[in-house]
Formats: sequence, structure tokens, C-alpha cells
Amino acid sequence: MARSASCPRTSPGAGNRVSAPLDPAVVLRAYEQSGAARWSLDPSDFERALTASVAHAAIAQPGPLDAAHLVASLHLDDLALAAACAAGIEPAWDHFVREYRAALYRAADAIDAAGGARELADALYADLYGLTSHDGERRSLFRYFHGRSKLTTWLRAVLAQRYVDALRGRRRFDPLPDEEAPGAPRAREAATPEAPRFAALIRAVLAAGLARLVARDRLRLSMYYVHNLTLVEIGRTFGEHEATVSRHLSRTRRELRASMEQRLHDEHGLDDSAIDECCRAAMADPGSLDLTQLVGAIPGGKIGAPDRSS
Repeated sequence: MARSASCPRTSPGAGNRVSAPLDPAVVLRAYEQSGAARWSLDPSDFERALTASVAHAAIAQPGPLDAAHLVASLHLDDLALAAACAAGIEPAWDHFVREYRAALYRAADAIDAAGGARELADALYADLYGLTSHDGERRSLFRYFHGRSKLTTWLRAVLAQRYVDALRGRRRFDPLPDEEAPGAPRAREAATPEAPRFAALIRAVLAAGLARLVARDRLRLSMYYVHNLTLVEIGRTFGEHEATVSRHLSRTRRELRASMEQRLHDEHGLDDSAIDECCRAAMADPGSLDLTQLVGAIPGGKIGAPDRSS
């Protein structure tokens, strides 16, 4: 194991301090728990990622903090995968693409049913891989993942932020301020007084829209978004080709979006600008769009996990 690097401290008076360098035993235990050896990730690269994560957590949380406690709270397996991808380890990158591509596309489709976010999802891969370089060094967006949330949650947040930025750019709004560096995930906007109400409205109109769907359409959504079945697996259930399943899902998403916007306009008196603000409030509160809860709340809507073996 490489020599333990000192964990950066915050400035005096900041109220956030990690009182000692990372203990080599803590680093070694975290390395083993993370499964970093699976990717042949150099221990020193993992230690750097771990140290950065602890430093970032220390800045984000108030009061005296214990480094070992912070390390234990991290999603170490996701952190190791991100560090391996950032280091350019091909098996790790292949695993990431294979395991996370579908989830990223699902997030893109949830953000924009018309497919406008898929292009952003594809572009995100270039930044994650690090096609651009700085002083001859490949710079991967994975450097900004600190393991305090699941990797899937972080990816959804980055994608949602880029989508909001793209909307604002088209409408000539000022871009959101950079938190760390160009292309890095940004801090959430300060919540407006209307944000909780807008998030609740989105949840209400989405629930109403789901309840009005025919059972087959609702079942497809549940299989895809709640149970994470593939298009092939869903098609096997309905006797449809995967392309047909994809078309049905796209149509259902478009109908849901149109229904939601119509309800927000007709029943709640919102204009286009307020509807956009509702969408941003919902993206800032992903729990408001939890299909597991929304589908389960519909009489007859909750289904068990479909049998993947059939």
C-alpha cells in the first residue's frame, strides 16, 4: 500500500475539519471492501480518490469530523469503479458502459420523453471517459464523483443539471455558476419558495396521468422503470419485439408528459414558464417522481417482480 496521503484540512474558522491524515489501516480496509483489486486499480490511485472524497465531505458537513467514520459512510465499490474509469482502466470502463448505459438512458427518457436528453447522455460519456486533456493529461468527469451517493444517483443528477443548463441556454438565461470546474456537477440551485409546491404538483399530475393509462401501458412502465427489465424481457411477456416495446414506451411517455402539462395548465393555472419551473423542482427532488411508490399507489397498479427466467 502506498504511503498515506494527508487529508486536506479546511481553513481555520470554517467549522469543518478532519483532524488527522487518513490512517493507512483505514485506507487498506477501504481498498479491500471496495473491490478495487477487481479492476487492478493502483492502491495509490484509490487512496487519492478516497482522500479527495473525505476532504470534500469535510467541507460539506458542519462540525468536527472523523475521517474513519466518513470513509465508512462512502459507497466504496462505486468510488473504486469511478477511480478505475478515471485512471483509464479498460475493464472498468467496459463494465461501466455495460451496467450503467441503460440506467443513464432511462434517466434521460424520464427527463425528456421526446428524446432530447439522450443526446446529452451520449455526450456525457465523452466527459466521463476524459477525451479532453489538460497539460497532456486526460481529465475525466469521474474525478468529481466522491462516493457520498450511489453512482447511479450522481449520474442522474449530472444529466439533469446539464439538461437544465441546455434549456436555460436556449432561453438565453444565465448559466448556473460552476462549483468546481467547467463540466463538473454543480450545486443545486437555492430552492425558491414555490419549489415544494411545484414538486408536489408534478407528483400529483404524474400520479393522475399514470392512473388514467391502460393497464398494459402502466405495466410496461413498471417493468422498465421499477423492475429494470430489458426491452427483450418485456417483449417476451407481451409477445412483442423489443422495437415494438420501445415504441410503446416512447408513446406512453409522450402521452404522460402531454397529460401532465395539460393538467398543470388547465387545473392549476400555470403558464409555460411555471410548468418549466415545476419540472426543475421535480428534478431537484427525485423522490417526488418515484415510480415505485406512484405505481404502487394505484389500485391494481402494484405488481410483483416479473419472472426473468420465462
